[in-house]
Amino acid sequence: MPTSQQVPRPTRLGPLGRVFFGARDLVDRLAASSPARLALTVFGLVITLFTALLSLPASSSAGGFTPLHDALFTAVSAVCVTGLTVVSTATHWSFFGQVVILVGIFVGGLGILTLASLLSLAVSKRLGVRGKLLAQQSMNTQNVGRLGEVGTLLRIVITTSVAIEVLLALMLTPRFLVLGEPFGQALWHGIFYAISAFNNAGFTPHSDGLVPYETDLWILVPLMLGVFIGSLGFPVVMVLITFRFQMRQWTLHAKLTLAVTSILMVAGAFVWLVLEWNNAATIGGMGVGDKLVHSLFASVMTRSGGFNLVDQNELESSTMLLTDALMFAGGGSASTAGGIKVTTIAVLFLAIAAEARGDSDVKAFGRRIPEGALRVAISVVVLGATLVSLATALLLGISGEALDRVLFESISAFATVGLSTNLSAELPPEGKYVLAALMFAGRVGTITLAAALTLRQRDQLYHFPEERPIIG
Repeated sequence: MPTSQQVPRPTRLGPLGRVFFGARDLVDRLAASSPARLALTVFGLVITLFTALLSLPASSSAGGFTPLHDALFTAVSAVCVTGLTVVSTATHWSFFGQVVILVGIFVGGLGILTLASLLSLAVSKRLGVRGKLLAQQSMNTQNVGRLGEVGTLLRIVITTSVAIEVLLALMLTPRFLVLGEPFGQALWHGIFYAISAFNNAGFTPHSDGLVPYETDLWILVPLMLGVFIGSLGFPVVMVLITFRFQMRQWTLHAKLTLAVTSILMVAGAFVWLVLEWNNAATIGGMGVGDKLVHSLFASVMTRSGGFNLVDQNELESSTMLLTDALMFAGGGSASTAGGIKVTTIAVLFLAIAAEARGDSDVKAFGRRIPEGALRVAISVVVLGATLVSLATALLLGISGEALDRVLFESISAFATVGLSTNLSAELPPEGKYVLAALMFAGRVGTITLAAALTLRQRDQLYHFPEERPIIG
């Protein structure tokens, strides 16, 4: 007799039945062997689906088939909520193609592990213990609710995302109407920018991007708010909704995310402003107020938003280096932002501070951070830097471009930011495939990717004698 958690298999199956139970068995096997492999498989299938849709003549404004490398690059960029483009979103894609891109952004923004959990729930008609643990790992909800409540939390994630995006669209649509756009077009642009901003995607439906609105706070402020909220991550948003300003009730993750995010945003805006103050090609000829707006906008967007008001090729070399650092840092964990995540940076700096003081424990906000978290943080940084270095080396050989442009594009792809020097569009197909792979690896996450590629997990049955090597 099957248990209540099992779906009995009929004795006779039609074609659809075989597909359904085959998919169910595949999901069950992947979930049992490795949740990371399940996430990778689901994400890969989603990208394949959107690549096929974008290749269709209906997706192109010209009515022809889009080359595979362009369709794949755009699908990966949309699902990985990056924003890098090789063709103009406004002119190359039809309305149907833009809708496909927007749906890809929304699906990708929900998160890979959350997406895998939802697929497991939909296909197998249950959310078992492994599925709940998978969703819990995705949203970092160990301290938010009990294991049995994860199904509810998944619905909260989707509901919260849609509510924020609707609010942003309601803020943006009236402004586009005031600027003279027809109602249908203004509504579409409001929805598109709302979803793109909250999911930190950076796609724009205008051929000239946000340049015409570079001094329009009615558009820039909602975009910055959407990107900022999206970059915090669902665990932080849930804590803020639940406890609001009762900081003593906040989790350590929420405190670290908000603290480091605020520091990077303020410091990044100040340094960007100083470096670009006299650059006539960017903000040198503007008034003080506009310079302040541009610097704050740039600081928010460089950590995964992807929208830009100035040509990235015109930035000072020092500003490009600053942008590289902010992009690599990224936003919060379990968020729509990319990068190595701000909590990773926090753990590393706290470990350095503890070592400098001679403390044996790494502490923050009255809590001790376990050693395992430090090992994961180090792994994320090293694997991330390795992937960026390998991709940069490949692209240097493929393109023959200068190092600063290639490194900028590589970090933007890995950190799923979307800022570009237009190198992506200039690359040959093999270069676009390299960047697409880098976007995929950056969005999936270096630790998840490494775990998914691990053939098997080994239990440590014994330990060698301890001996400390000389460091430094």
